[in-house]
Amino acid sequence: MAQYTFSVVMSCSGCSNAVTKALNRLEGVKNVETDLDKQEVVVDTELPREQVLAAIKKTGKEVKGE
Repeated sequence: MAQYTFSVVMSCSGCSNAVTKALNRLEGVKNVETDLDKQEVVVDTELPREQVLAAIKKTGKEVKGE
């Protein structure tokens, strides 16, 4: 299993909840932690990084450095 950290622009708890919900829908995602203050999402998953990144971007949130 891999752990990926993404820098995601989130302005409110609704934003972080949307990202968490989208990632938890993916089969293979074991844990999602969002930190609104750090603008960070940490994902424990068996999926490739690109697939997790695509799911975050699909929520409309900007992923810094990607």
